Parts: sequence; structure tokens; C-alpha cells
Amino acid sequence: MEDIKNIAVLVSGGGTNLQALINAEKDGRLKSGRVTLVLSSNPEAYALSRAKENKIETCIVDRKLFSDRTEYSRALLKELNSRKIDLIILAGFMYILDSNFIKHYKNAIINIHPALIPSFCGDGFYGVRVHEAALDYGVKLTGATAHFVNEVTDGGPIILQKAVEVKEGDTPEILQRRVMEQAEWEILPLAAELFCAGRLSIEDRTVRISKNNQT
Repeated sequence: MEDIKNIAVLVSGGGTNLQALINAEKDGRLKSGRVTLVLSSNPEAYALSRAKENKIETCIVDRKLFSDRTEYSRALLKELNSRKIDLIILAGFMYILDSNFIKHYKNAIINIHPALIPSFCGDGFYGVRVHEAALDYGVKLTGATAHFVNEVTDGGPIILQKAVEVKEGDTPEILQRRVMEQAEWEILPLAAELFCAGRLSIEDRTVRISKNNQT
């Protein structure tokens, strides 16, 4: 029997990247893993509705109920460990995880960042702020990056990147939408599939992608 990996998607808001993963499952692009849990830091996140509509288990670990990052990360670990999660995907999850959490799931946490790392990344660069910075700088190309998570914000090994054109008259919101549609929603499901199919390895911080499952 094929070994299907269990994916937990951590969210805080609307869940557009969650929807991209759900769509990829349905159309067969994501076939080696399945989203079995959607965990939200925000009880009001619309992503929870997306999960319920698709009969995916949901869990709320409200950030406001915990005094510090250590306690919060410990609570997240408890929920995830009880469900035998193989891969964690951060999809608009608006909270920095502590080092113990990251070490526990070393090289098994994927984040999607709406820029071409190392540009416009790190502490303070999230959401529409990234696109505001790109426009202020005057770049002609931006894009998105799927990467593994380590202790440095947006500093983990890069899995995939895709460039997106910046057009005359773009606002941060227009650019944000184009980056999502043309880059984030394509490379995030692909990165998830590569991981779940056993096709990713890391050598000296460089992610290698094999042609076939290493089994």
C-alpha cells in the first residue's frame, strides 16, 4: 500500500494557500500526501471554514491564551504529535515558532514566502508589507519562495522559487494577488508533493530534488 504522508497546515487568516493545497489534492498534483489537519492560531480564521467544507479536521490553538512563545509552541507540538503528522506547512501562519518546535520537526516544516529570498524577507516582512517593499525598491521581478523552516526567519534551505513580473501601475494588493496566483499556488503544492514523495534531500543547506522516489 502506498505510503501517504499526513500534512498539517498551520493558518491564521483566509487560507488561500490552504485552498491551493486542497485543489492540488483534488486534481492529482498532490498525490503522495494529504491534508489531514488544519490548525489555526486564530479562532476566527476563514481557513477553518475552508477546511470544514472539505471535511478536514480542524484545531484551534489560540495564541492569545498563552503567555509566551515557549508555552504556545509546546501546545502546538502536543496537538501535532497526537496526530502523527509527517509534514507541517505554514500557510499564512502569523507566529514565529520557537527553536524546540523547529528542532522537533527538523526539515519537515515548509513555509511559503511572497518574495524571491533573500530579497524582502526576514523579521517584519510578511503579507502585503513584502509587496510594498518590492514596489518601493523598484524591482522589475518579484515572486515566491517555498523553503524549509529553521531558527532564522525566512532563512531555511530553499526548495523552489518562481519569478513574477512587476507591472506598471501595480499596487501592493494587485501585486500580492498576482504573486499568489502565478507563484505561491503553484510552487507550494509542488514542494509538498516533492517532500511527501521522498524526493527532497539537503546537502550543505542546498536542497536536492531527485527524479524518482528514493525507495
